[in-house]
Amino acid sequence: MAFAIIRAPRGAFESRYDNKPEPTPFQSMSGNLLAHPAVPRVVPFALYILFLAVGGQISGIDTRWLYPVQVGLVALAIVVFRRHYTEFRVPGALSAGHAALGGAVGLAVFVLWIWLDLPWMVVGEGGAGYDPRDDGRINVVLATVRVLGAAVVVPVMEELFWRSFVMRWIDKPDFLSLSPTTVTMKGLVLSSVVFGFEHHLWFAGIVAGLAYGWLYRFTGNLWVPVIAHAVTNGVLGAWVLYTGAWQFW
Repeated sequence: MAFAIIRAPRGAFESRYDNKPEPTPFQSMSGNLLAHPAVPRVVPFALYILFLAVGGQISGIDTRWLYPVQVGLVALAIVVFRRHYTEFRVPGALSAGHAALGGAVGLAVFVLWIWLDLPWMVVGEGGAGYDPRDDGRINVVLATVRVLGAAVVVPVMEELFWRSFVMRWIDKPDFLSLSPTTVTMKGLVLSSVVFGFEHHLWFAGIVAGLAYGWLYRFTGNLWVPVIAHAVTNGVLGAWVLYTGAWQFW
């Protein structure tokens, strides 16, 4: 018995099974936005700022316990986006000299931070700061989370946002294609000024921003300002716990 081969017209089945609906303008726009290289650097910072804003509006609970949640979610966001952080995978290892330079700059920024607190160097009401004491005794969990959050999570989050993204974006919207060693003074100064006014001690913040930005510009390695930032915040945390100057937290 012979069998005839029946050929279906080209496209007969594609039209039913293979053709996918065209994405809506909103889907295209949202997809493009999520794919933008700024997103992995903005989201952790935005989460951190969101908690600062919300925490000031909440009453009736001990808002000190929001901080562990805050830094926990920021750390989680950094882990989720970790493969996007190409600036941490620079050619060659971090040299001992650059690491030492970062540590030295971090100590210098700490010293300046606690001295640059004259009235004209302060914006807004600083408040009592983060006080980890319960009935006059330091709550070890709160103090430990505060120090680790400030010295480990915050430096990575802020250097990714302020130095890797904002400082380079000011010079070139396609910021990943711009070598940090070619950042102009405009990018360094403008990003440092905005970074400074993120803080109650705005003048000290500008000085810190200039120091960290210079490190990134000088070395081309984002780990160096991260080290400096971590040293500043870590030593500041130890000093606050020792002196009880909670307003610096």
